[in-house]
Amino acid sequence: MTHTTYSKLFKPVTLPNGIVLPNRFCMCPVTTNSSTREGFVTQEDIDYARRRSHSAPLQVTSAAYIEPYGQLFEFSFSIDDDRSIPGLTKLAEAMQQDGAHGIIQLAHAGRFSTQAIKDYGVSYGPSAMELKTPIPHQVLAMSERKIRHVIQAYGDATRRAIKAGFSGVEISMAQRLLPQTFFSTFSNKRDDQYGADSLENRARLTLEIFEEVQRVIDEEAPDNFILGFRGTPEETRGDEVGYSIQEYLTLLDWVLEIANVQYFAVASWGKNIYLNKVRSQGKYHGQYVNEVVQHYLSGRTVTMATGGINSPDKALEALEHGDMVGLSSVFVTEPDFVTKIEDGRAEDIDLGIDLDNIDELAIPQAAFKDLIKLMDLGQSLSKDTTSTLKELEKNYTQ
Repeated sequence: MTHTTYSKLFKPVTLPNGIVLPNRFCMCPVTTNSSTREGFVTQEDIDYARRRSHSAPLQVTSAAYIEPYGQLFEFSFSIDDDRSIPGLTKLAEAMQQDGAHGIIQLAHAGRFSTQAIKDYGVSYGPSAMELKTPIPHQVLAMSERKIRHVIQAYGDATRRAIKAGFSGVEISMAQRLLPQTFFSTFSNKRDDQYGADSLENRARLTLEIFEEVQRVIDEEAPDNFILGFRGTPEETRGDEVGYSIQEYLTLLDWVLEIANVQYFAVASWGKNIYLNKVRSQGKYHGQYVNEVVQHYLSGRTVTMATGGINSPDKALEALEHGDMVGLSSVFVTEPDFVTKIEDGRAEDIDLGIDLDNIDELAIPQAAFKDLIKLMDLGQSLSKDTTSTLKELEKNYTQ
């Protein structure tokens, strides 16, 4: 029986389309870096998903890249070609075998596509520039023709997700992915209809992506198909503001006018993101980001708090300013996190790991080569745990 302390976490939540989730947990994206070099799903991907099929009623895959120039992680899976559909079908079946709703995240890494830089020597972004991270490289400004190609790629990816049997798709505009960089004055220096001279122009790419994705959903998806949105509600660098939370709330209004968004997940880099406070000046300054977003979207869509939630108490705290709580790296080492809380065994939660039990956890022998540094940044898992997971990197073959 669920301990009464955590009973709020196990109250059902209803998405705007009528789908009822039995508790407030979501398994958020984690890349295992275990797909083929060409981007096809492997048996290890499927086994990993199957082991966690009971972990949360809403589950979101790692970033599936919609075109080669948008690949975020090496050995991640793609959704840029119909040849990917058979493997993705098996992945969706594994994720959903215990009744969960499997969502595939559609992503374009834009100027920070490490794999594009390695494969092609350059990456694409809103404006031409030279960057030193993740490695020194040149960013090419996207032509309007290229922008239209990317928008079409999101639509094509949505069509493949529907054919593969996923319950929904998630559009990520978080953590410096391509749509966010168009919205940010830090990275957008254009002077055309997608340029930095107005909020409408900076928002245009995001809105056109959602418009195209919603069009495909309306034409081809089954009833109650889920469209999710993951984003970073403000961008600051010290006293500089790439965009304010007030601007982002306006963007959310515009997105909700053209797309049937079932949830909005707050995401960013760093430790304990779910406790972030608004940095930009204005009426929301100093308030919790999640609180502002939840209040603003109340009655229109479900909001999700994420980032650094690695204990039952933190989950309960995060739920104060969110309709759902999203966890990611916790499920790597403890797929039974939610089950143990529900069964009144929270004290049995174990976020540690040793190499002897990776088979029981269905963790691939070669895994997490790109994720460890992000795990260390977020600190949801201990240094001992991430150090153990680092040992798996030596198992990759070139």
